[in-house]
Amino acid sequence: MTRHDLQETYAVKAFVPRSALTRRAALALAASFVLAGCAGTPPTATATGDIHVMTSGGFTAAYNELRPGFERSSGRSVKTAYGASMGNASDSIPSRLGRNEPADVVILARPALDALVAQGKVVAGSQVDLVRSSIGFAVRKGAPKPDIGTVDALKRTLLAAPSIAYSASASGTYYETELLKKLGIEDQVKPKSKRILSERVGTVVARGDAALGLQQVSELLPIEGIDYIGPLPAEVQRVTVFSAGIATASKQPEAARQLIRYLNAPAAAPTIAKTGLEPMSAR
Repeated sequence: MTRHDLQETYAVKAFVPRSALTRRAALALAASFVLAGCAGTPPTATATGDIHVMTSGGFTAAYNELRPGFERSSGRSVKTAYGASMGNASDSIPSRLGRNEPADVVILARPALDALVAQGKVVAGSQVDLVRSSIGFAVRKGAPKPDIGTVDALKRTLLAAPSIAYSASASGTYYETELLKKLGIEDQVKPKSKRILSERVGTVVARGDAALGLQQVSELLPIEGIDYIGPLPAEVQRVTVFSAGIATASKQPEAARQLIRYLNAPAAAPTIAKTGLEPMSAR
């Protein structure tokens, strides 16, 4: 069907002129609907229903900056729940979905997203990779910054630290199950390491409850009261891909697809990059 045909269809079926509304005005309004559809953004007049999003910490800073623009352009309100990609904390994304909390879009580490697909919680084939995220360290603001620039320096820093906080999600899982083993210091360091549930690692470090904190760089940078040291050395770095998918229980699947396209658009890349993430759309 041509754009002209679509305009005529809208004019005849949906915009029959009445008193002050002439046929010419009706066709103009119909054309705006067609053009908006071609651009991938539905007009505000037709937007109905909230979109429910669950997002993990790695993408939160970028998401919080991008969400208002999507709401303005789509005319939809986006409701957000935050939680870890994995684990059994009450506010983790798997736990939320297990309680059947409303969800249209879920954004979390790709392995955890694929696990939700296997469980029937996320639509197979709906996964879209959004960003690559690296792991870094932070100390309390004003504290001496230890050297983590090489693998040997990292080992010395971890052995010397009186206490270390790590997340209950992707970065923390890597730390407790792989990194310490790779470094050969698991027995010495794990007993003084604390797994943090339902809270940002940076917040724990900022109030002095841990001397050193490890988490996704994008989760450390927004926290007040800490100094970011830098990323893990390349030889032991673990890059996590954070991806979006559509929940099988979604009541707004088309709107969910529209939001995912918005988050993955090249125009979103600069906003994403400044939060410490590498946008996949820029690769």
